[in-house]
Amino acid sequence: MPRTVPAFTTSASPPVPPHGIILVVDGAGGQPDATRVVAKAVKDAGAPLLVRSFNWTHGAGLGVSDMTDVEYARAQGRCLAAHIVANRASAPDVPIYLIGYSAGAHVALEATRWLESNSVERTLLLAPAVAADYDLRPALIASRQGVDAFTSQRDRFFLGLGPRLVGSADGKFFVPPAGRVGFDPPPLSPADAALAQRLRQHPWDSSVAWSGNAGSHAGTLNAAYFRAYVLPLLTAQ
Repeated sequence: MPRTVPAFTTSASPPVPPHGIILVVDGAGGQPDATRVVAKAVKDAGAPLLVRSFNWTHGAGLGVSDMTDVEYARAQGRCLAAHIVANRASAPDVPIYLIGYSAGAHVALEATRWLESNSVERTLLLAPAVAADYDLRPALIASRQGVDAFTSQRDRFFLGLGPRLVGSADGKFFVPPAGRVGFDPPPLSPADAALAQRLRQHPWDSSVAWSGNAGSHAGTLNAAYFRAYVLPLLTAQ
C-alpha cells in the first residue's frame, strides 16, 4: 500500500540557514545512490543547500516492484507534492530544487502534476526511466527555471533491455525511455509554446568522458561529472 505520510531522510545540513532545499528522489530498489552523490557534492562545495531524500520505494531489492507498480509511484508523487506545498507555505523564500534519478524521475514528475506554477526552482532528471513521450507540461509549468534532462544512448542495459522486459516506470512498452533518447514533447498549443524553452536536454557526449561518465545508467552520478555539469544548475540563480 502507498505510504500516507512522506518519508524523508535529511542527508546533509549546511552550517548556515539554507539558501535552498534539494529534494532527491532516488531510483528503484531502495538504494540512496543519487542522494549520496548530491549530499557529498554539496558538502564538498560548501554550498548552503539542504539535501533531503524522499524514500518512496517498496524497499531494498524490490526494484521490479518499483518499476511496475505505476499507481504506487503516482501516489508517492502526490505525497511528495504535499510536502513541497507545506514547505513553501512555511518558508516561501527558500527555493526548492527537485532531482529525480532513474525510476525516481517518474515520482518527481508525478509530483509536479499537483503543484502550482513556479512551485519549484528547477527540476533535474538524471537517466529518467519514463517513456520519451511523457507529458512534461506540468513539470515545465511547476519549475521556474525549467527542466533539465540528462540522457545517454549508451544506457543499453537499464534503459535498453530493462524497459523491454518490464516497461518504463510510467507503464509503457514499445516507447523508448527518455533516459536513452531524450524527451519527445507533444505538439504544443500556441498558449503552451513558451513552455518548450523551459526544457533543456543534455545528451551524453564523448566530450564529458574526462569526468568518468562513460554514458552508463549511473554516469551522471559520477562525482566529477556531477560537480562539473549538474551542481552548477543547483547553485545558479
